[in-house]
Amino acid sequence: MKKILTILTFLVASGWTTAEAVDWNWNGDMFYRYEINDTEGLEHNRDSHRIRVRFGAYPWISEELSAGIQFATDGSNPRSRVVVLGDGFAAEDFMLNQAYIDIHPMGYGLDGKTSITFGKRDIAESLITTNDLVWDADLTLEGISVNYNRSGKNQLEGINAIAGYYVIDEDMSNASDPFFWVAQLAYTGKTESLAYTLGAGYYNYQGIGGNSTDIVGDWSTKFWGNTAISDKYAYDYDELELFANVSGAFGGRLPWQLYVQYVVNVAEEVDNDNQGYLLGATIGKAKKQGEWSLGANYSYLEKDAVLGAFTDATRFKGGTDGKGFEVAGSYMLIQNLALSMQYFCHEGENVAPSTEGSDSYDTFQTTLTLKF
Repeated sequence: MKKILTILTFLVASGWTTAEAVDWNWNGDMFYRYEINDTEGLEHNRDSHRIRVRFGAYPWISEELSAGIQFATDGSNPRSRVVVLGDGFAAEDFMLNQAYIDIHPMGYGLDGKTSITFGKRDIAESLITTNDLVWDADLTLEGISVNYNRSGKNQLEGINAIAGYYVIDEDMSNASDPFFWVAQLAYTGKTESLAYTLGAGYYNYQGIGGNSTDIVGDWSTKFWGNTAISDKYAYDYDELELFANVSGAFGGRLPWQLYVQYVVNVAEEVDNDNQGYLLGATIGKAKKQGEWSLGANYSYLEKDAVLGAFTDATRFKGGTDGKGFEVAGSYMLIQNLALSMQYFCHEGENVAPSTEGSDSYDTFQTTLTLKF
């Protein structure tokens, strides 16, 4: 904690001394959540109280240079920054979650449309993410990203393109460290009443097949639904994703959105259980006081469609090999304070079966979220 306070003090001091040159853009969010996990066939539910805090600065240094530094609770799992309360009131960890340099040259005919990022950055700002079928929303990728025609998490009208190289684990005992590279291409357009994005992505992992669970990091102790032989990953993962979303507004006032994802693992020797899809819709947008939103989606993900370690951490207890739906609603109580509820109903082999052989798993979440 002393190190964090020292860094924050330095950032504040730097902001004061360069106030004319740098816009620091401080912001953060936190939530309090009550969660119920219900596995069919087990006698008792598992209830828990949880929190998450994220806070950082995102300095805009010039029209060609920006950066980001963010701290967050719980760095033990890359797919979650949530802390489960109930450890005798012990202090919780607060760790570095994002740290990146973002260069967006104005010269060479680029006009700031191309962004080159070095470091550790939020998944939604590194890649185009329609939903969480392939990537958990809490991931912060580590490596190099090149984005064309994007602004933060949003795609600008026209062609959008992304290329990236990301390191998974640095281990002196391995002859070749695991990594993956990314290529995405999309088109974002508008009509008088609709906005849409259509695209595809290719995610090529290296060094996964034939290795144990900790090849994706010391935090991982299982295969998250993927096929294993002799306690080793049986396959590599070369994932091809197709994605689309379309949005509009009923009567020009009530926003709505439809979205879909499809993914297939095209790696050699993977002929079965290698596909997945997610489709869903939302209506409304809880942005101002009194506003609300409702949404639902259905997902189906076979064993080896994606690398299970990095897909959504809640669906199927975090992994692949399942199917089910999610329903969610949110209401803005007062400005910057929202109350939301989510219900997940999933089943599959990755859901720990009960003694009666059930593979059904329900999760209920009630969350109070503050943004500042």
